[in-house]
Amino acid sequence: MARVLLYYAHPGHRHSHANLAIQAEAQKVTGITQVDLYAEYPRFNIDPDKEQQRLLDHDIIVFQFPLFWYSTPSILKEWQDLVLEHGFAYGLDGDKLQGKSMMLAVTAAGPEDAYTKDGYQNHPIRDFLVPLEQTARLCKMSFLPPYVLYGALRQSPEELAQHAKGFTALLAALRDDSLPAETLKLPFMTAETFTHKQEG
Repeated sequence: MARVLLYYAHPGHRHSHANLAIQAEAQKVTGITQVDLYAEYPRFNIDPDKEQQRLLDHDIIVFQFPLFWYSTPSILKEWQDLVLEHGFAYGLDGDKLQGKSMMLAVTAAGPEDAYTKDGYQNHPIRDFLVPLEQTARLCKMSFLPPYVLYGALRQSPEELAQHAKGFTALLAALRDDSLPAETLKLPFMTAETFTHKQEG
């Protein structure tokens, strides 16, 4: 079994349409560590030593967050700045995360067709996640295909439940080292593609 650490970051959690439902289901997954960054650090007073130890204690690091202005919520940037230190995560002797994996679970307000070269976002969603992908590579980590919910603000309760169910299945698969190899070749995963891969 892999040791999975799930970081959740949503500055307006109680007002969330999608992430509130997704996190509630994720909390039912046993055998993984879950951290709500805004709840733990409401004044952004992140403890680098504590967070570095968390990283050392786990094999797969998952960040769940809504896409904010094509990037992460601010606390995740603060977390990166303080925790991923030179000599720990990168640079001279900075090999402490080598061999671990990073994965993102992202919600986007726009529909899937918006995230194409012909859509109004002009780029696929992976383009906006390149800074995090490169962060993983600099830290000698593997970057797994992100789990994405498009049109997050327009999802029905049934659609949100399906996405949340897919996410819990994904977390369990990461924990159990049972994620199908072909899934890792995808540019991103959704509830539909993950369910298809699991059933296929």
